[in-house]
Amino acid sequence: MEQYKQEFIEFMVDSQVLKFGDFTLKSGRKSPFFMNAGAYVTGTQLRRLGEYYAKAIHDHYGLDFDVLFGPAYKGIPLAVAATMAISELYGKEVRYCSNRKEVKDHGDTGILLGSKLQDGDRVVIIEDVTTSGKSIEETFPIIKAQANVEIKGLIVSLNRMERGLDSTKSALDEIREKYGFETNAIVTMADVVEALYNKPYRNAVYIDDELKTAIDAYYEQYGAK
Repeated sequence: MEQYKQEFIEFMVDSQVLKFGDFTLKSGRKSPFFMNAGAYVTGTQLRRLGEYYAKAIHDHYGLDFDVLFGPAYKGIPLAVAATMAISELYGKEVRYCSNRKEVKDHGDTGILLGSKLQDGDRVVIIEDVTTSGKSIEETFPIIKAQANVEIKGLIVSLNRMERGLDSTKSALDEIREKYGFETNAIVTMADVVEALYNKPYRNAVYIDDELKTAIDAYYEQYGAK
């Protein structure tokens, strides 16, 4: 596993973004882990988060693109932080763009924040985590309505590796098949287990044998095929 992935997993734990226990998800599923990207709230956290996204984007998509698009609302700070990190780490200037939930009819009018999309732009979409394709379903037509752009792919922070509510495939696989662009994550839950299972971190073992059994049972029931 690349060093930045190991660091990112530890960063999620330190930031209390990734938690282990007994959680009921919006879907009604009982899960032994939970991720809440809303827990990234400080300047240091957002700076580091942007750097991890930048490294993953570089690994999966290179730097041959023009715009980083973050769907409202959680995608807005992600797009800003990652755009700054790409500039700082790689010396590459890309533009950030996001959508508004409501069209603005005065001042900086329209449905977009940040850079306007232009014909020929190559776009990478950035999100926190995708458990269904609903966000992309809303975002894709907005992007395509603005200009003739190429969507190079989607990057999220964590691939939960579980099937959707109406399919045996993961949400990322469903998006890839439906829209025809690549989908990737900084890390997967398999990476998380590899990094933390029976390995002490800050004087604690976050995934012990009991929790590993619960995670395995969860994926036996809900894992993507």
